[in-house]
Amino acid sequence: MINVLLVDDHILIRKGIALLLENQGDISVVGEANDGEEAIQLAYQKNPDVILMDISIPNGIDGFTATKEIKKNLPHIKIIFLTMHNEVAFIQQAIEVEADGYILKNSQGGIMYEAIQAVIHNKTYFEVGLPPEQIEKLFKNKGKQKSDVLSTREQEIVRLTILGYTNVQIAEKLFISSKTVESHKSNIMQKLKVKSKAEIIQYGIANGYIK
Repeated sequence: MINVLLVDDHILIRKGIALLLENQGDISVVGEANDGEEAIQLAYQKNPDVILMDISIPNGIDGFTATKEIKKNLPHIKIIFLTMHNEVAFIQQAIEVEADGYILKNSQGGIMYEAIQAVIHNKTYFEVGLPPEQIEKLFKNKGKQKSDVLSTREQEIVRLTILGYTNVQIAEKLFISSKTVESHKSNIMQKLKVKSKAEIIQYGIANGYIK
C-alpha cells in the first residue's frame, strides 16, 4: 500500500480526492491536513510515502514553506503539488523547494494516480500543460533566482498578498494600518515597474518570497 497525506483547506476537496485515490486499491489516505502547520505535524506523525500538497493554504505557512520544511527533515517523503496555479513562476518555485511533482486540480482523476506512481518510483511528474523542453529549462534554472529589490517589510507584504490576504488582514498581521499597507504596495509597484496585483504576485513567487 502507498500511504498518502492530503493537504488542502477545503474539506470537500480532500474527501473527494481521498475517495478517488482509495478506490484505486493500492493507496491508503493516512491523514488530512487543513493548513501548512498541520501538514508538517502530520508528516512527522504519519510518515507518509506521498503528500499531495496545495499551495494556497491558510494560517501563514503556505505549501511551498511546508514543503521546504518537510523536505529538509524528511527527504524520503515524496511531495506533489495539487493546485489551481499553472503560472510558470509557481512551477519554478515548486522546483526550488524540491517538489517531486506538480499537477493541476482540473486534471483528470487518473493523472493523480499516475503522478503518485511516478514519484514512488523516484521519477518527477510535472503535468502542467507546458512543453517538456520548457519544464527541463525550469529545472536547469533552479537556484538562479533574481536578487530582490524590495525591503524586508515589502517582501512580507508581497508574501501575504500571494497567500490571498486583503490589505486589512495584512495590516492586522503586521500591526500597521491599512493605509500603510496601501502605501507599501504603491512603492512596490513603482520599484518593480508593474501595474497590477497579479504582476506583484508573479514577481514574488519568481524571487522566492514565500520560501
